[in-house]
Amino acid sequence: MAALRAYPRLRADSNLRAWVLTIAHRKALDAHRGRARRAVPVEEVAAIDAREAPAAPMRDQALWDAVEELPARQRSAVVLRYVADLPHRDIASAIGCSEEAARRSLHEGLTRLRKAVPA
Repeated sequence: MAALRAYPRLRADSNLRAWVLTIAHRKALDAHRGRARRAVPVEEVAAIDAREAPAAPMRDQALWDAVEELPARQRSAVVLRYVADLPHRDIASAIGCSEEAARRSLHEGLTRLRKAVPA
């Protein structure tokens, strides 16, 4: 198709065979480069990476246990901030309070976590 589109611009004294082969060669290179940039579809990640996930250190388990013990609003604020990576405005919207109240809940939750799980 590219050769047909470019044919009207072909000079009369050009080598037609070389011209068409050059276009075909360049199109093949473009296709090869494009294929290298696309992601390879994979059925299951586990089929490629058969390693087992490392066991969570005890400190992480202690942290999650402490998070579970937080009051609901503080727990929600902490999880939405550090797991979902939401800004304070979105946290406030999710837990149904003002932005300042969300900040305060997050601060109080983190204070309790620091006491429960020392560094």
